[in-house]
Amino acid sequence: MKILVTGGAGFIGSQIVDGYLARGHRVAVVDDLSRGKIEQVNPAAKFYQADLRDLPKMEKIFKTEKPQIINHHAAQIDLRKSLADPMLDAEINILGSLNLAELCLKSKVKKIIFASTGGALYGEQDYFPADEQHPIRPLSPYGIAKRTVEMYLYYYCRVHRLSYVSLRYSNVYGPRQDPYGEAGVVAIFAQKLWRKKRAVINGAGGQTRDFVYVEDVVRANLLALKPGISGEFNIGTGKETTVNQIYDLLSQAIGVKIKPGYGPAKKGEQMRSALDYRRAKKIIGWQPRISLGQGLHLTAQFFKP
Repeated sequence: MKILVTGGAGFIGSQIVDGYLARGHRVAVVDDLSRGKIEQVNPAAKFYQADLRDLPKMEKIFKTEKPQIINHHAAQIDLRKSLADPMLDAEINILGSLNLAELCLKSKVKKIIFASTGGALYGEQDYFPADEQHPIRPLSPYGIAKRTVEMYLYYYCRVHRLSYVSLRYSNVYGPRQDPYGEAGVVAIFAQKLWRKKRAVINGAGGQTRDFVYVEDVVRANLLALKPGISGEFNIGTGKETTVNQIYDLLSQAIGVKIKPGYGPAKKGEQMRSALDYRRAKKIIGWQPRISLGQGLHLTAQFFKP
């Protein structure tokens, strides 16, 4: 199939591109390189530097490539930026996604696979792990935008018959993750430890997250190509791990003992998060395969100087 991957120069998107190409699909990549890196784009994929908000440019790309599937990973992903500038977050994450949906209709695209979020969507959970029926109570404009796009995709599916799969990721980690941003504690901690520098943990470090390895996420995006599958699916492990535990495990894997510093907690972040993946297992045949220990070891080796 011909697949267009937005955000295909980024941490997750570039590895999805690799996965699709390995399965024999033809792939084109759209990325504005605001966060993605051109060196991460597989040379077998056709690359376009473009912003989803630039509708005329996106129309030309669709006319040239004639994609059958859209894999949509381009986004403003910084939770802090969404709190500071909700308008910009909505412009990129909502209006940019609407441009894509409209182009899908004009180009008769079969399906759009959307990178959504679990933790930022459910907010403070009532039960653990949260399934897809859990009340949705986002605590950030970022989470609100992701849910808004899901609702638009539901509309396009029911009214215009555009099939969609929304993958609600837990905390994805692994090689190629950006160690310089505010998100991605595994990458940030790994780089700091290798450089023997002190990492700063936001809050007391007792907050929990559901850490899922990027290779497992890539496999979910491969399985989402199956015809007849539509709707929202949690992609996580169902297990909670504290930020302090992540730091300690990475410290052991790298063999460096430096006590972390502690700073103020981030606004808009929940204290506990874990996602129930049973629906994904039942319908698309997905479940996590890489253990946290394996994943952290692989990630630590990637960041080794």
